[in-house]
Amino acid sequence: MARRALISVSNKTGLKMLLETLAKHGFEIISSGGTARKIRELGYEAAEISTYTGYPESPDGLLKTLHPKIHGGLLLDPSRSQHREYMAAQGIQPIDLLVVNLYPFEKTAAEKTALFREVVENIDIGGPAMIRAAAKASLLHGTVTVVVEPEQYGEIAEEMEKTGGSISLETKRKMAVKAFVKTAHYEVAIKNYLERWLTCQS
Repeated sequence: MARRALISVSNKTGLKMLLETLAKHGFEIISSGGTARKIRELGYEAAEISTYTGYPESPDGLLKTLHPKIHGGLLLDPSRSQHREYMAAQGIQPIDLLVVNLYPFEKTAAEKTALFREVVENIDIGGPAMIRAAAKASLLHGTVTVVVEPEQYGEIAEEMEKTGGSISLETKRKMAVKAFVKTAHYEVAIKNYLERWLTCQS
């Protein structure tokens, strides 16, 4: 069975090294927008998310990854018969690795010249949803590895090299916890910014 990685990153640092590892171990790659273009620039193939889901990306990229083929591929466990039957009936393929880093909300919010609309546009919706889905699946089923920072690529690549492309349950669960820490921090940053903004409106 083919293994799939979904990659959607605002920070493209370290992507080439990760792609080399994934290609070596036979991963199919799903991606979108600027990430897909970067992957192709680096000499690797990537299926566009809109092609994969059969649902076109909306204007301004507001709707890309919020689709059952994405979230079902992350959340459902193909080793369980009911899940497997549902996936087969709905054309959902498992996604084994999620690599996401979020829109740079904090960086944008910290810029003194940034307009309110620009800051709000950098509130990531699909990214945290995918991260949480993958992290939950990792903790429940041990099926998905979720990677949220370029600094983690080396650890993933090293483990894959040692195991022939596998990631241990221990590593998956450790990264799942880090993923929830990341989304929690992100939400707090949004809350803090918006509370300050509301105060300024008074």
